[in-house]
Amino acid sequence: MSAIQSLSPQFLYSSASVTVKFSVKFTVSRCSLAPSPVTVANENAEKRPQERNEIRLGVPSKGRMAADTLDLLKDCQLSVKQVNPRQYVAEIPQIPNLEVWFQRPKDVVRKLVSGDLDLGMVGLDTVHEYGQGDEDLIIIHDALDFGDCRLSLAIPKYGIFENVNSIKDLAQMPQWTPERPLRVATGFTYMGPKFMKEVGLKYVTFSTADGALEAAPAMGIADAIVDLVSSGTTLRENNLKEIEGGVILESQAVLVASRKSLVQRKGVLDVTHEMLERFEAHLRASGQFTVTANMRGSSAEEVADRVLSQPSLSGLQGPTVSPVFSKGGGVLPDYYAMVICVPKRALYKSVQQLRAIGGSGVLVSPLTYIFDEETPRWRELLSKLGL
Repeated sequence: MSAIQSLSPQFLYSSASVTVKFSVKFTVSRCSLAPSPVTVANENAEKRPQERNEIRLGVPSKGRMAADTLDLLKDCQLSVKQVNPRQYVAEIPQIPNLEVWFQRPKDVVRKLVSGDLDLGMVGLDTVHEYGQGDEDLIIIHDALDFGDCRLSLAIPKYGIFENVNSIKDLAQMPQWTPERPLRVATGFTYMGPKFMKEVGLKYVTFSTADGALEAAPAMGIADAIVDLVSSGTTLRENNLKEIEGGVILESQAVLVASRKSLVQRKGVLDVTHEMLERFEAHLRASGQFTVTANMRGSSAEEVADRVLSQPSLSGLQGPTVSPVFSKGGGVLPDYYAMVICVPKRALYKSVQQLRAIGGSGVLVSPLTYIFDEETPRWRELLSKLGL
């Protein structure tokens, strides 16, 4: 963890309910009153000519999020082919005309807004922080099942905060005044102040930070922090705690797109549909197993009734029961094959129940995809686009 240096205020910004002070600390960085990168990108997006023909997908360039993103694409038979690991652009051979661009997560969002990317895979927290509510950003899939975390406010367990257990308690503390506001260290300079204003904390200053935030309260640099939390272990090890009402955003990896690209750029909507279907089918199949067994019975209906009498054997929509054909030809009398899907957590119990009702020759295999007739998220997307 990098050392935290002393703060030197750069400017103070006051609003009706929140004071935002941007400072230099942790790493050498400086904030100014110039328009945000997202604002500049928005202005440029209106001016930039739409000359390119290729479709661009932005993904994180390094770290756990990058590895998990590539793993998901690979699991969906969309492996990224990168000839040189130093190159920032690659391809997915299964989808012609699609380029994969490796970028910092915040730059993925900024370039979606500016029109330089069409699709992106990043954390929801990154979309909110750097998209800043831009209406051109549209979430295609909101739960890619990795990168789980939460953006949360944390305060010390000790001192004046010992008995503070909620946002309400924090707001009612008499210590916070215009002369001595609550000092919050964070890298989320958009979402942090926005949250404090929404919950009614009037006297707050924010200091920008890019490093070991958990040490800031102990060093006297800040009273609280706003940061991403996964397990909470790092907070506890630094004598910090989350409080009731202090979770700003539950986040995980999402598929996000430019609304303009979806509507105006040829092929983007089709590529989005294919990626969405692959993601949905794979994620739905995750942790599911196909169980096949032979069963004796007087009819297919009787076998189905027997299977459905067991709580772990209902499957996704019920069992599939079919006759068994002998090697010499013809149907074996009173003999049926039964197929169901069961979740991993119930696998062994399901096998036990099948045996108990006469199942034999039980075969188990993991599922890779479960395709619906049409994904609900696709219908929602078309509705949002007015198509």
